[in-house]
Amino acid sequence: MPVPSHTALKKIAALCIQAALLGALAACQSPPPKPEAPARGDYASTRQYLSQLIRYEMKRHAVTGLSIALVDDQRIVWAEGFGHADRAVNLAAAPETVYRVGSISKLFTDTAVMQLAEQGRLDIDQPLQAYLPQFSIRSRFAGAGPITPRNLMTHHSGLPDSFVNGMWTDHPAPFSSVTAALRDDYAAYPPDYVFAYSNIGITLLGDMIQTVTGEDFAARLERTLLRPLGMRDSSFAPGLSGPLASKAYRDGKEADEKPLRDVPAGGLNSNVLDLSRFMQMMFAEGRANGRQILRPATVAQMLAPQNGAVALDQDFRIGLGWMLNSKIDNAGPVAQHAGATLFHRGQLTILPQHKLGVVVLSNSATAGGVVTDVATAALQQALEAKTGIRQTEPKRLEPAPAALTPDQLESWPGQYATHFGYAKVSKNGDRLRATLADADFDLSPRGAGKVGLRYRLLGLIPLSIDALDKLHLSQALVSGRDVLLAEDGGRTMLGGERITPRPIPQKWLDRLGDYAFVNAKPGEDGVVIDKVALVQRDGLLMIDISVPDMPGESGLLPIEAVSDSEAIVSGIGRGKGETIRVIEIDGAEHVAYSGFLLRKKAR
Repeated sequence: MPVPSHTALKKIAALCIQAALLGALAACQSPPPKPEAPARGDYASTRQYLSQLIRYEMKRHAVTGLSIALVDDQRIVWAEGFGHADRAVNLAAAPETVYRVGSISKLFTDTAVMQLAEQGRLDIDQPLQAYLPQFSIRSRFAGAGPITPRNLMTHHSGLPDSFVNGMWTDHPAPFSSVTAALRDDYAAYPPDYVFAYSNIGITLLGDMIQTVTGEDFAARLERTLLRPLGMRDSSFAPGLSGPLASKAYRDGKEADEKPLRDVPAGGLNSNVLDLSRFMQMMFAEGRANGRQILRPATVAQMLAPQNGAVALDQDFRIGLGWMLNSKIDNAGPVAQHAGATLFHRGQLTILPQHKLGVVVLSNSATAGGVVTDVATAALQQALEAKTGIRQTEPKRLEPAPAALTPDQLESWPGQYATHFGYAKVSKNGDRLRATLADADFDLSPRGAGKVGLRYRLLGLIPLSIDALDKLHLSQALVSGRDVLLAEDGGRTMLGGERITPRPIPQKWLDRLGDYAFVNAKPGEDGVVIDKVALVQRDGLLMIDISVPDMPGESGLLPIEAVSDSEAIVSGIGRGKGETIRVIEIDGAEHVAYSGFLLRKKAR
């Protein structure tokens, strides 16, 4: 369930491929023109433009079905479906179509936690173990403070990202099993050290809610949130069914959307009409249908930045559950959350100051960028229709004509663990070449000591790509770590970390080779990994992984041995710092990671 905090970075590889494949079509395909300034309060041109944009993006990205709702305070000013909810029976997507909303679910789990805090049943700044005594995890960080519910809601707990094994499967275990599984694992970071998105953390909050209240999680949220909000077609459940349920699609073909174990983190089924009621509650300072769902002060707290003192987060800001970074200018605060299951995608974004909100849901794995871009465009246009505030067209930033400086030529070469995989920068005369995500880039000067990326098709032909042209990269020492920073639209994010080869213990060298899963369930699991190997590349120990249905998860994962039996995923941020353990079962070595057990294949 991805998070949008590094969206620009994660789009790079996909954009490069698209540039190569779609370049020949660029001349005959273009997005619809933006409308002229609308009359104040007139959303007609907004609806017309967005309808054209949605159809354009759906065709461009092979999206089968999509629904959208646009909210102005307590009014749904537009709701519509596009394409199909079920192509096989010619069922059109509609505002009532129910989708898997993925991590948008987390906003509801966090809201339920804050309801308990208002009732005095928990304190979000007390140790999690005070309310979930069965929780425990190992730590390498002497003097680290306890993990609190606030840490979990802001993704600053230091917990691992996910237990992938058993997360998507035909017969998922109860989500409380995640709590028990953590006992033998390690925290990746101390609390409040860096933003590191964690599905595990929100799943623990769900277990905490059950433990504190004595109620089933789904039943409690139905009683205290969904029903009071009037979300009659919504529910928390491992799977999706019913007459309004959408099918799932990948590249235009129907796909099998497996049930989810981690229901508090991503198990909400909903439609754009119901989610509009949630946004309306936020605009009404916590009131809905004559009831106070949250106190006004609690709503304000959830939308307030919580991580301003975390140096490694740079310009990224998060509230209690709500992500607070977005590309909507002059709008005041922007709060949002994206959602993704195996195949469904969603985006919910609000402008609290102007009481405008949008939710976009889709049934297609290829719609991740579409729902985000459509939601952003919707609010930009709605903001102008309501207030007259118009977005300024971004200026195209051409690479500076100056050559790379001698300092840059010396400081940039090396190896990096980034948010989209392993990267290597090498020097070639007076040029720098970067290889990452199976693509080649030139590093070009951008001024102020920064560099940019220019993609080379087939490693030869330079192409200009908007997302790359706007991206500025720099190096910095932050909290004692040699990090890679990425600036996009004036906002600086953590992009990765330089890694240095160190001697690899012989025990780990002896483990090089291909591995097989011992406890996976072929045919039942939604995430199919067809290759895992432990390899040595460029002086580094790495895991070479292939996930055919999720190309973004394939590639090389650098790791560093910290003992003969433990290694840590290199880098910093989501999915980094996690521990890979070697354990002995029945006299044979097994590798334990993310809930999986693997054993080396015989040669």
